[in-house]
This record gives sequence, structure tokens and C-alpha cells, in this order.
Amino acid sequence: MAQAESVVVLQQRLAYEQKLVQLVDRIHAAKSIDSLFIELQGEILGLLDADRMTLYAVDPGKQELYSKFLALDTVKEIRVPVNEKSIAGFVAATGKIVNIANAYDRAELMMISPTLSFDSSWDKKTGFRTKQILAMPVLHEGRAIGVIQLLNKKKGARFTKDDETGVSRMAKTLGIAFNNQTQLLQSQNRPKTKFDYLLAQHRVSQDELNSAISEARRCQTDVESILIEQYKVPKNELGVSLSQFYRCPFVEYDERIIPPPDLMKDLRIEYLRRNVWMPLRREDDGVLVVIDNPQDLQRVDSVSQALKNRKIKWAVGLRQDILLFLGQAGGESTAKDSIGTILGDLRAEDVTETFDLGLGELDENDSAVIRLANQIIVDAYKARASDIHIEPYGTQKDTVIRYRIDGECSEYQKIPGAYRRAIVARVKIMAQLDIAERRKPQDGKIKFKLSDREIELRVATIPTANQNEDVVMRILAANELIALDKLGMTDRNLHEIKRVAEKPYGLILCVGPTGSGKTTTLHSLLGHINKPERKIWTAEDPVEITQYGLRQVQVMPKIGFDFAAAMRAFLRADPDVIMVGEMRDAETAATGIEASLTGHLVFSTLHTNSSVETVIRLLDMGLDPFNFADALLGIMAQRLVKRICKDCKTEYHPDRAEYDELAQAFGEAALAERHKYDEAFVLYRGKGCGSCGKTGYRGRAAIHELLIATDEMKRLIQSKSRVAEMLAHAKTEGMTTLVQDGVLKTISGLTDFRQVKAVAIK
Repeated sequence: MAQAESVVVLQQRLAYEQKLVQLVDRIHAAKSIDSLFIELQGEILGLLDADRMTLYAVDPGKQELYSKFLALDTVKEIRVPVNEKSIAGFVAATGKIVNIANAYDRAELMMISPTLSFDSSWDKKTGFRTKQILAMPVLHEGRAIGVIQLLNKKKGARFTKDDETGVSRMAKTLGIAFNNQTQLLQSQNRPKTKFDYLLAQHRVSQDELNSAISEARRCQTDVESILIEQYKVPKNELGVSLSQFYRCPFVEYDERIIPPPDLMKDLRIEYLRRNVWMPLRREDDGVLVVIDNPQDLQRVDSVSQALKNRKIKWAVGLRQDILLFLGQAGGESTAKDSIGTILGDLRAEDVTETFDLGLGELDENDSAVIRLANQIIVDAYKARASDIHIEPYGTQKDTVIRYRIDGECSEYQKIPGAYRRAIVARVKIMAQLDIAERRKPQDGKIKFKLSDREIELRVATIPTANQNEDVVMRILAANELIALDKLGMTDRNLHEIKRVAEKPYGLILCVGPTGSGKTTTLHSLLGHINKPERKIWTAEDPVEITQYGLRQVQVMPKIGFDFAAAMRAFLRADPDVIMVGEMRDAETAATGIEASLTGHLVFSTLHTNSSVETVIRLLDMGLDPFNFADALLGIMAQRLVKRICKDCKTEYHPDRAEYDELAQAFGEAALAERHKYDEAFVLYRGKGCGSCGKTGYRGRAAIHELLIATDEMKRLIQSKSRVAEMLAHAKTEGMTTLVQDGVLKTISGLTDFRQVKAVAIK
């Protein structure tokens, strides 16, 4: 009997799905919005078991919902303001679902919103009695463009969760149909313009655009300038609109872009200004020309005449940006010390011979080389770079300057090869190095004053092939302390790391490659336990983050004051907590374990790949496994991944293969328990915008792996168990690996799996 009933239920569900699919097809096939409102009403009501239905669409110009319904063979229209006073208006304004058992129950409405009310005037006019209401937003790209509202459940006291699911699926399809129909209607009713994208994205309304066009005519300027200045339209979005209309790339002004001199030598700047175009760079077998209107046939012909026998590729730019490019090319300064201006001055100065011979002194007051070196550092700091690379390729080829930003190198500027020794010599003078010594590496530091702060740079010079000399500068900006709760750890990792950090003695290690944020994490831990009753000593190289209450020491290996020596000194200075920058050798490690066993809490770092591998590395150093196991509290392994840019982050529904890749990395069964693959499963990516330099990423976040030294884990360490055995046991105790933590942060939208694979998968 039970089996027969289950078969009937399955048949009913199958029939429901078939009807739903057919209805979805009908929606997509609808010829107009009117037919969506009128023709499909009966089918939707029959499928969802409701008495009546109202479909609303948003009129963005009037901020109203409008609906069409059939009555006495005529089509009439209902209009409702988009606000929180009416039920449909509330759903459109908030994007929330409303499921009400009794529309006349004021208390039930108040629980949803204090301002919400039910308009019973329609019931009084028609004699219809509204009871239950299910209202669902119709969304497109996260924005409400309509509302579907059902009245009175035929069977049952209220609309069920299954009803909500069915209506939700319907609303998704309606969202696509509404948007397609609206765009089709707009495209049919008016000619295409270069601002269609801005209208479609609701960056400006049609009325605002008309006002901007009128204002531009009155002021005799371009509409784009009015949109940016008065209507605060972001330049990058205006660029997307122009690019889509003209079907070519959009180029913003960048002071680092200097057009090739041979392309500019036969062109008068005044002529280019008058016609608002310029050759920007060589590209493949042609020349990229930026112009404010690539469809102006008269000017396009004049460009072809001016650049004879060259294949032309077009890019669109804003009039103001093109004039800035031309101003820079003509020697005008757009900033007090832009790179373009400095390079222009540098070419005018005869400094090459002086530096090639190693003669003379740099004039720190007026030399263009000094200004160039300073500007490279200033621009690197503004760009959030961690490293500056100066890479000479000899006299005949340009010297390349690259920045490392968010862990990835990108080209910043090229300077003529003739000045390679001048710029290297200037950096050496700033770092107090020997400018005559070019045969061996040198190390030094620069203290550099910005307008509002002082930064420190660690400088390394390295002789390279063909008598060149590379320079790498690491920017050691005085970082602010980050609270432990803000490091982005999972609840389990945060709870456990706080618990072990509050112990009176023991050893806590933070491990990972260079530049993985170990020092930042350790300082966050120290900040968590930094109380007046605790004496905390730190030995660092260099001291990057300063905290009030910590006694911080800079080690100097050149004079024999290394980490081991610093730790021995700390043990004579009445410490409660000791932080050692790195356990580089067996002596430092042994001293740290000895200190942790004699009543001190010890923090340190190590360059290892994972938490479990750290145990093997220290045992291989010759540490006693029993002492090490007794001392150990926990090991935190971490990596830094690129963070998806917040300004252009968008969600998308991945295909099954992408989900399976995540499941394989995390563990298929374990991931299925947390996140199933269905229509609601979404991931995130960055589209690329001005904030992130079109990359889709801005900033970095950490992924973590925390091994806690439980009694059983200590036993495995004492018996020198294999890595696989310790890893398997740590997982049973709740540890998530680096890759697993990366998968969770991919699903949460912090990063994407490509970045996790780049840093955490071998």
C-alpha cells in the first residue's frame, strides 16, 4: 500500500515538473509583456493551486509597479508605488519573499515590517475575499524588475515551502523574459546610442541623459564630461558603454603610456588636438589609434592620410583623456612630477657619460635621475606594490621597471637603456652602498619620506649578464596591526588558535613561504594576548609592525646578534612571551623548545609547506621528539590568495565540472554535506574595473591550516609517525587543509579556485 502511494507521489511530481517545463517554454516564447500578463495567468494559477494572480513589472522611471489584467474583455492597468507600504511594493523594494496566512491580520503584517499594510479596497469593490498571499520578487542580475503575487491557496491553510520553490523557479524565468522583452521594446522604439549600456544598468535614467545632452550643448562641451562630473557616472562604466557601441577597446588616460616618438614626429600636436586623436602604440602589425568617435568618417579618413601605409586599429577614449595624452606628448606636465615629464627632462640632460665612466657626483637638488628614482618609489607605494624590480638589458634595449602587486609582477615603465647605470647608482646612494662596486651583490636599506609618512625599503643589488646590475627593492611599509578576528579564519581555527595562544607556556608556529603573511598573523596573536600583566619580547628582521607594550628587537646577523643570541638574551630578561622571527637553524629551534618547556610561551615562524611537514622538518633538524611533542601547542600553515575585487564582484552559476573540481579538492562527501550542486549554488568572479586595473582582483586574503597538538597527535610525534598518518589523524580532529580552506573561501566569494590552486596545490 505504502509503495503504491509513493508511486502516485512520484507520478504527481513528474507531472508537475512537466507542466512547469512547458510553462517555462511558453514564457520564453511570449511575444510581448502584455501576453505574459494575460495569456499565461490561467496556466500559472492551475499549476500553483491559487485563486488569483497578479504579475507586476517595475517602471524604473516612475519607481512604480504596473500590472495588466483581463476584465470584461478589456485590458486595464494597476499601478503601485515601490515602497514598504504595500505588499507588492515591499517585495520590489526589499527583494524579500512575503508569505502571509491572513492578509487582514495586522499583527502578522507588523512582524514583516512596521509600515506594511494590506489595501482591502479591491476586495470591497469586487466582493472577493483575500486570505493568503504569496509574493515573490522577479529578479534580474540581483535587481528587482517585477513581482509575482498569488492570492488564496485552494487547498490548505497557507502557501507551502514547495509553493515558494515553484514560484521561485517561475520568477527566475520571468526575470529573463521581462528583461529580454524590455530590451527588445527599448531597441525597437529608439535608435541605438553610445549610452545604451548606462541606461540598461540604470546608471542614469533617460531624463537624466536628456538633461546631460542639453547641458553639454549649452556649455559647448561633450556629454561624457557632464555625465562624469555632474551625474557621477564611473569612468570605467562609461568606457564599457562606449566600447560596446563603437565595438572597439576603451582606453583611459595613463601617464605611464608614452607614444612612440617616431609615430609622433611628423604630426603636429595642434592638429591632433583639433581633431582629437593620437597614435598610442604599435600593436602586432599595426598602430593603435585612440579617438573620441571612431565613426566620424571625415576624421577617420584624415587619420588614414596622416598614417599612410600603416594598418590602423581603433580604440575609443574620452575627449579629456585624449587631450591629456597629447599634453604629455607635447611636454606639458599633468602632475608636479609625472614619469613622462621626468623622462622628458632626463633625455635633455647629458648624464649618460658621467655615470658610464663612474665619475662625478649626483646633484640631489636638480637631477632628473633623482626625481625619477623618487617617483618610482612614490608610484609603487600608491599602487600597493610590495617589490620594485629594476631590470637593465644593456645600452641598446630599454631598462624595464616592474612592480609586484598582490603577489604578481606587472610592468610599470620602460626607460632608455642609456640611463640604466644612472638610476642604479642613484638607488645605491640612497641605500648607502658602494656605487663603484658592480661585481658582487650588495644589501642595504632606504628610509624614504612620503608626504604623510615614512617608509623603509630593503635594497638588494645583483650583477647580471652583459655587465648589467639589477636592483630589487622590498617596500617595508609600517603595517597596521590587524585584529585576530579580522584575519578571515574559520570559526574552528579562530576558536582553537585563541585557546592555545592564551596558554601560559608552549610553542606555537606559523609556517609558509616568504611573503605569506606569517609575521602579520603572529602579531595579531600577540595583539590578542598583549596585556599589561604580560612581558613580551620579540626578535625580528626587520621590525615591520610595532605594538605598544611589546619590547621589539632588530637582530643584526652581521655582528653576531642573530635569533639564537636574541633568544638567549630574552631568557635573562624576565619574559612571559617570546616571539622569534624565524627558526632558521637547530640552535634557535632547540632554544625555543627549551624556553617553552621552562614556562614561557614561544611564537616563531618556519619556511615549510604545511603544518604536518613542519613536524618532520624540525625532527630532521635533530630535535628530541619527546621534548618537541611536550612543547608544541599548535602549527598554523598559511598562504595568501588574491581577493576578488569588491567593486566588480559578480555571482554566477558554475557548470557541473567546476563544482566537481571543488569537490575533488575538498572531498566529495564532505563538500556535499555543506554545499550541494543545484540551481542555487553560485560562485563569484571579478569582471574587471578601474579599482582593480581590469584584473578582477584587488588585495589579498589568507587561507589557513591549523594543526592542534592533542594528546594523540603528541603520541604520533613522539613515535615519529609518517606524514600521511599524522595528516589523516589531524583531519579526524577537525583540521581543514589549506586547499579545503581555500575551497570554502572560494564558495563564500572571497577568492576563486584558480588562485587557491596557484598557491596551495602541488
